[in-house]
Amino acid sequence: MRVCISYFQRGFSIIDFAGLFALLAFILPLSFLPGPNNLLSAAHSSRHGFKKSLPLISGMVIGWLLLGLVVGYGALFIEDNPDLLNFLTYVGVGYIIYLSYQIATASPVDEKDISDEELGIKTGIILQAVNGKAFIQLLVVLTTFGTVFGLDWVGKMIIVLLNVGIKLLGWFCWASFGSVLKELFSDPKSGILINRIMGLSLFCVAIWIVVK
Repeated sequence: MRVCISYFQRGFSIIDFAGLFALLAFILPLSFLPGPNNLLSAAHSSRHGFKKSLPLISGMVIGWLLLGLVVGYGALFIEDNPDLLNFLTYVGVGYIIYLSYQIATASPVDEKDISDEELGIKTGIILQAVNGKAFIQLLVVLTTFGTVFGLDWVGKMIIVLLNVGIKLLGWFCWASFGSVLKELFSDPKSGILINRIMGLSLFCVAIWIVVK
């Protein structure tokens, strides 16, 4: 029992809680705002039902995990090169500010034509593999917030799992309440207000990274 307590105490002692808060503030808006994966989950579920959308969502999870493994190893190399790490950190700040502007000024969601074809695991994996924004987001997360759970590869994988877990919750929400969420984000008043709040939260994350 004492060994277990000691183990967990050591685990908590290496967590950067301020960094964890900033990491969550970065991940949450991107996981619940209407992006390609969320809109596809909603549209597919509305046409084929939630249960038949689970293979597609499972593929998205697998795709993000595989991408996280690749980027995680790359992040370890980057951290061994301080100059490159500092450069990419400020590139990440610029990217976060760009995202905050894009989100804050985004128009309400438009209804898009999506194929009636039932999609499965393979499609979900491929969508992540060809998603350049997913790669950039993971690189920003694992270089800017990569030490939140320690300096080793295990710490990186905890971040990847946390990221995927939050995104999975977002996909489930959009698949379950797609019609309601699309209506909320399509309304000019509520859609614009939510976008501005989310954009401001990302901008605050960028400021925190610079001044920490």
